[in-house]
Amino acid sequence: MSLSSSETKELASGKIGRLLFRYSWPALVAMALNSFYTVVDRAFIGHGCGVDAMAGLQLAMPVVMFLTAFGPLIGVGHASVLSIKLGAGDRIACEKLVGETVALKIAFYAVLIPLLYVFIDPLLALCGAGEVTPGAAAAAKSYLQIVLFSHIFSHLAFGLSALHRAEGGAIRSMMCMIVGFGANIVLDPILIFGFGLGVAGAAWATNVAMLLSCLWAFSYYWTGRSVVRLRLRRIWIYPQLLARTLSIGLAPFLQQLMSAVIIASLQIAFTKWMPDEDARTAEIASLGVFSSALILVIMPILGCQQGLQPIFGYNWGARNFRRVLETLKTGFLVTTVLCVLAFVVQVLPPFPTWLARLFVDNANEDLVALCAHDLALSNCMIWTISINVVATTYFQSIGKPVVAIVLSLLRQGLVLLPIIWFLPHFLDDKPFAIWLSMPVSDVLCQLATLLPLLLHARFLSRVRSR
Repeated sequence: MSLSSSETKELASGKIGRLLFRYSWPALVAMALNSFYTVVDRAFIGHGCGVDAMAGLQLAMPVVMFLTAFGPLIGVGHASVLSIKLGAGDRIACEKLVGETVALKIAFYAVLIPLLYVFIDPLLALCGAGEVTPGAAAAAKSYLQIVLFSHIFSHLAFGLSALHRAEGGAIRSMMCMIVGFGANIVLDPILIFGFGLGVAGAAWATNVAMLLSCLWAFSYYWTGRSVVRLRLRRIWIYPQLLARTLSIGLAPFLQQLMSAVIIASLQIAFTKWMPDEDARTAEIASLGVFSSALILVIMPILGCQQGLQPIFGYNWGARNFRRVLETLKTGFLVTTVLCVLAFVVQVLPPFPTWLARLFVDNANEDLVALCAHDLALSNCMIWTISINVVATTYFQSIGKPVVAIVLSLLRQGLVLLPIIWFLPHFLDDKPFAIWLSMPVSDVLCQLATLLPLLLHARFLSRVRSR
């Protein structure tokens, strides 16, 4: 198939709004389903296994997020460069990018996963497992021991689906995640309740789902229908491509890595400031509800990010700066609307309570109330984050990794992390201070992002008129 297929041609000439919708909604579905493994697990566990199991699943999340962070380091960087190389018409480089994605995924996870098994106990201790109830700590270890080994399949599926989307196959990318999610949602109740496996059942359901997603992702290349072929002789590591792809993927990698650090820090903060094991376990269970609810409402925003990436990348590679600027404006408008909607459903009554009830047994009214309060407080400024979201996506997509990395780390690494430890020393209500750190960091981050985004928009306005 030619590199100038109808799908890639449309990136150069189609209407921006239509393209954004076309590439965003499949990306949204794909990412949502990939993330919903944990959300569905939490929903079933929260309604059938109790607070200890909920807290245990959350305690394991920083380790899972650490492992997950290596996925975009390879997948996102290679997909971004693939879009640019497609725009430039370089077939050989495109085939090498696909082959290198597979080679790097296998190499990274063949080393990383065994290391996590060796250090599983100290890693959980760092996440606060030693300060909660024994049931919560046991549930966290049980989940991790089962689910870790299958992550190599998950990340192969994630990387290949990103490449599908970069070459114009947004629907095909989405299908990779639909297959896995469908298996997970069917197997979860069977293994958790039918076989009485609890948290272990959720882990085994995830393992099977990840394997099926991986097989589906590879099947696209096996049929020979792809724009870019996956050839056995191309499955290798190419130094001339590696530095650029990893530098672009470094931004989302560090962002997700810092997310793991932030979640671990929040858990440690709760274990430090709460008075007893039960109170610590309840707040960590609430943090699990917060994380799950955030996935539900943030996915449209992340889907928009993924939809913007091939449009930015292709037209930047083709030097069509007029379309790059138009895409930037459209992306900002759409993302702002989505951020406002995320604010509404997490902050304005009665939505926080409804969200909490998705993950907490209705009989536990105290935990429902705690989760609803924490949701509203922590997300009260989420409507401001569109500036940073669009800027990070833009600079990442056009091959400006340093700027993207700095912007992606602003909210978490450079702003939120210090505030988590700063505020509780000055406020009497310690849980309130910990949750308040998130909206404070939201505001500060957006203010810091404005200048580089406006400067580059000015640059695009100048070059498009030449």
